Amino acid sequence: MSLGFGVPIPFVDHLGFELVRFEDGQSQIDFNPRPEHMNSFNVTHGGAIMTLMDVTMAAAARSVQAEMGVVTIEMKTSFMQPAKGALRGVGKLLHRTTKMAFTEAQLLDAQGRLCAQATGTFKYVQRPPAQAEDATHNAMQTTQHPATD
Repeated sequence: MSLGFGVPIPFVDHLGFELVRFEDGQSQIDFNPRPEHMNSFNVTHGGAIMTLMDVTMAAAARSVQAEMGVVTIEMKTSFMQPAKGALRGVGKLLHRTTKMAFTEAQLLDAQGRLCAQATGTFKYVQRPPAQAEDATHNAMQTTQHPATD
């Protein structure tokens, strides 16, 4: 269960995303694509990449207020080169209002090459009280800055 994200997200569990950073408008999610995530060219399928970028941006938006949920309003993704091997999504909250978050994300391969870039707009939504408490508690237990811990 993806409690690192604060709430269970079955599709994220299915893909195997690992939340590494979730703080101060920044996020990082690592992804080791499996054979079922490949396209016919044997590189990571664009749908898996877009999902990673979406979740990465949503995590950046939520990192400043973990008890809130967010829903995607719009997203634009540019694919720059094939994404092979282990991948890392790095997200940033660019601006927020009380109801909206404007974000960006980059997708890097294991060599640090930029494979894709995205921007997204998210709407903050209130979670039911019990779920909001769980989200805040679970998000605070996420591993942050593994290189410095």
